[in-house]
Amino acid sequence: MRLANKTAIVTGGGSGFGAGIARKFAAEGAMVFVVDINPEAAQTIANEIGGLAIACDVGSAVSVSNLAETVLSQGPLDILVNNAGVTHLPGAMEDISEDDFDRVFTVNMKSVYLTARAFVPHFKSRNAGAILNVASTAGVSPRPRLNWYNASKGWMITATKTMAVELAPQGIRVNAINPVAGETPLLKSFMGEDTPEIRAKFLSTIPLGRFSTPEDMGNAACFLCSDEASMITGVAMEVDGGRCI
Repeated sequence: MRLANKTAIVTGGGSGFGAGIARKFAAEGAMVFVVDINPEAAQTIANEIGGLAIACDVGSAVSVSNLAETVLSQGPLDILVNNAGVTHLPGAMEDISEDDFDRVFTVNMKSVYLTARAFVPHFKSRNAGAILNVASTAGVSPRPRLNWYNASKGWMITATKTMAVELAPQGIRVNAINPVAGETPLLKSFMGEDTPEIRAKFLSTIPLGRFSTPEDMGNAACFLCSDEASMITGVAMEVDGGRCI
């Protein structure tokens, strides 16, 4: 019960790594707001873990403002997990459409700005809070043909560090986790197509020989957002089976 009596938001909590984080947080005692652009997916996970589902487009200022109003009307918030993310299909950098670039920018980057604007004042008023950004090994050791996705995750890692150093005097910790690709809805998009041959090639770059799982992310996220990590801020923890070595 490492998160007993704590309240958390997990964006993109309706599937994949977000669902794994939401499940772990609830198992460790937290009350979890499962936030997702897909209200049915959010509700499914919320029902499973005894949390509350909220539909939100994290790239929309109005939607994030409504999210903050709803959550903070329920009481204080302790943990914010910025997990929602998208990618573009693999391709030459100059061939990625402007619409795809804008979508990656909005969901992967602008959303972190919008949630900070909505929730950091609350954390400052309490002189406490933990923010976790779900970045990627793509921001540390980028693969070709995912250029603008890689760049968005590199941005998130830098954002994490600058948020951490700015907010530390107010008692607010900010960390990131860097998963390698996992069994999530984004896996096929990363690979371009899902075949045994492509999977084998992908796995050959991961020394531990397997994909990340939602449970892996939940365990790492729980530690970084718990009081056990009270001296840890500004880290981007690789949860990648050795991919970045």
